Amino acid sequence: MNASLEDRKLRPELIIRLVGVCFFAYLFFGFMLLPCLNTLTSIFNTKNAAGERDAFAVIRFFLAGTMGKFVWNSLKLAVCLVITVNVVGISLVLLTEYFDIKGAKILRMGYMTTMIYSGVALVTGYMFLYASDGIITTALKNAFPDMNPNWFSGYNAVLFTMTFACTSNHMLFLRNAIRGIDYNTVEAARNMGANPFQVLWKVVLPTLIPTLFSLTVMTFITGLCAMSAPTLLGYDSINPEIVRLAGSSTADEAFPQARAALLSIILAMFTIVLLTVLSAYERKGHYLSVSKTKAKLQKQKINNPVANVIAHIYAYVLFIIYMTPVVMIVIFSFQTYTAIRQKKLDLSQWTFINYYGKEDYEYLTSRGKYKTREGAISGVFSNDATLGGIKLSFILSALAAALACVIVVVACNYIFNKKHKKSGIILEYALLFPWLLPTILICYSYRTFFNSDAVWYVGNRNLYYAENVRLLIILAYTVTKLPFSLRMIKASFYSIDEELEDAARNLGSGPLRTFLQVKLPIILPSVLAVFALNFNALFTEYDMSATFASTYATSYAMVIQAMCAEEGLYGYNVNASGRRCASTVFIMLVSGLILYLVYGVGSRDLSERLAIRERRWKFFRRLTGKKETENA
Repeated sequence: MNASLEDRKLRPELIIRLVGVCFFAYLFFGFMLLPCLNTLTSIFNTKNAAGERDAFAVIRFFLAGTMGKFVWNSLKLAVCLVITVNVVGISLVLLTEYFDIKGAKILRMGYMTTMIYSGVALVTGYMFLYASDGIITTALKNAFPDMNPNWFSGYNAVLFTMTFACTSNHMLFLRNAIRGIDYNTVEAARNMGANPFQVLWKVVLPTLIPTLFSLTVMTFITGLCAMSAPTLLGYDSINPEIVRLAGSSTADEAFPQARAALLSIILAMFTIVLLTVLSAYERKGHYLSVSKTKAKLQKQKINNPVANVIAHIYAYVLFIIYMTPVVMIVIFSFQTYTAIRQKKLDLSQWTFINYYGKEDYEYLTSRGKYKTREGAISGVFSNDATLGGIKLSFILSALAAALACVIVVVACNYIFNKKHKKSGIILEYALLFPWLLPTILICYSYRTFFNSDAVWYVGNRNLYYAENVRLLIILAYTVTKLPFSLRMIKASFYSIDEELEDAARNLGSGPLRTFLQVKLPIILPSVLAVFALNFNALFTEYDMSATFASTYATSYAMVIQAMCAEEGLYGYNVNASGRRCASTVFIMLVSGLILYLVYGVGSRDLSERLAIRERRWKFFRRLTGKKETENA
């Protein structure tokens, strides 16, 4: 009797569990379900010119007007992107991991540069080369005066840029898949008389189909939801149009908000269908018969000399395409504004002004008088707008990345404790819910739903007003990163030995203490890795920032985009292009450092770390011994 009464008492673990369940329910219904349902219902709440409610006015406008072209343009880009990205991505992996190509390590580093700068930074890098005043376009224009200087714009420019920008997933996932192939199967095929290309086509590629299918779906969704490249390169796709309509009013055009909602729902429908097909395909299972002793894949030599030369030429042409924007951006970030405007490298005009420091600028006014603008030339870390964008993006990204990790860690602990119960399954699917919707739909739903003083869910506060929009951005950042964080952190929970939990329980440790002192230290490296990757993606994020555009929420990516729009206007921001180059270099350094910590230092096991430490100590002792000998 006393034991049953004791069990009914509100223990700390039970209180924490009840609070957690209420919090997750609040998070799901308030910040995932209700805003999206509000967007859906807003489509059917429009009014016609007579002021009468017309549920199908927006749909008729879509069918009769020009809205369909945005959907068609996005579909065309997504389909073509699947072809070009897979062709280039597969060839990159084969050239660096499967075939014996000279300089493969250097080639791999060049191909992986898209992992350290993406979004607006990457697009501006390509524009620095190929825009109407770009370096390469200027050189071609001098050689061919009749050439169209605006050739790098629209669909072709977006397809070219995104083709090389989206191969980073292939270099991550497909590279791991091809390195995991059993070499015994390759050797067996060759012993049966198959040449290297037959082995590649009939043995290697079939084992990569599951990974390629997933990459194809990811690429299609990326092309469908493209934002940065279409916006900067002038291509009418869905996401830029949604952002434009979200900032419009009925005084400018017919029911813009409802049209934006309809385009968002169309994106969501495509995403749901694709993810459903992917899930069904994965459930079928794909298995490969391998030998009991798995052999490491060895690189294959291309015996045909002509094919070998062509492969090497193709590999290094791709290397030049990937590396040219990076090299030029780094070099010109140390050039003066005159050299950057003329797109001519001047070895006598090296400067650090694009990074730090200020200079005055004297210019001639329309009245024929010279005027001095103080501080018109400034560096990234001396310009108030740029520095403000860096600080804001750093704080918002760090808070959102940390919050997503905390929520997912607590949720995963609950899911594993309730493995065979419906509550754990429901919680897991609730956290995966944002993956069913495009990011732009979630952000647009937040903007419209919380832009009111009548939302009781948040205490009747307008979260889109003034500085409150920063909280709204943190919530949007967090929600969109929950599915990815769940998939990554959940995998780390499988590495926890259940015997450790049993031992802690036998020693009298409660569930909370067991989690903090036993489970958390084991999964902490994976959690920190997920935090780093989330921060890396959010720090240079542009799509969501553009949806929440506000003077109180100008992110780093938006500052970069706006730099050159006002370059030199009335004597302000004279070196905006140089500062943009320096900003891109700064992004590459931050991203590269994080990736090194995650995939370099963070991926080493204990034996590797001990071996590296021992090598360092040997080097230090040898170095010290030499010095002592010389002194003696």
